[in-house]
Amino acid sequence: MMMFIFNGCIFLAGAAILGVGVWLKVDSGSLLGILDNVDNAPSGISQLINVTYLLMAVGGVLLVIGFLGCCGAIKESKCMLLTFFSIVLIIFLIEVAGAIVLFVFQGLADELLSDLEHEVILSIKKDYGSSEPLTSIWNGTMDEFKCCGYRNYTDFDNSPFYNEGNGKFYPTTCCNATLITSDECAAEIAEVSMIDGCYFKLLQLIEDNAVIVAAVALGIAAIEIAAMVVSMILYKNIK
Repeated sequence: MMMFIFNGCIFLAGAAILGVGVWLKVDSGSLLGILDNVDNAPSGISQLINVTYLLMAVGGVLLVIGFLGCCGAIKESKCMLLTFFSIVLIIFLIEVAGAIVLFVFQGLADELLSDLEHEVILSIKKDYGSSEPLTSIWNGTMDEFKCCGYRNYTDFDNSPFYNEGNGKFYPTTCCNATLITSDECAAEIAEVSMIDGCYFKLLQLIEDNAVIVAAVALGIAAIEIAAMVVSMILYKNIK
């Protein structure tokens, strides 16, 4: 009975992790979508962007081993139970390592994002307003997170969008909605609006979620330890 409970928890955890990974992948217009389009990004940022694929892979494997463990318990198959134990052990080690990396990355997030500042702002000044993919990503990100530029509205100075408006206008998200009377964000209103840059939003997003994700991973790891113990007890008791 305990084997079914533990494997049911593992199966549900796998489904949840897989769902989060798919959601993050679909939500490619978010802040991570911007970083994915930046040249010369630090390796730590690249690993953060690819975490969606890791979540999907781990979630899928947890679904399989949850099913495998239940089948092994029902059929009393030593081979299936041993395979279950080996896979869970590997996933357990990966999760512990991942949790440690998240704790470390949380402290390095500010430094890594600061290293990106020059490249991101350069891409804005070069392509915002002329490159449809980059402009769409920025517009979607700024609208979703209520931020402006990477650091602030001045990041758009001398960009194609800025030059097209003769230096008089910025993206509408750079202005407080209560201060503008039209669909355009005038330079003087952007200056007094003081909308936070997306850098601060991304940093907050990482800090708020890193500990939660690591804690969930360690919680699942505890369930996996119990499942491995039960699987070995069943393995020894099967004649």
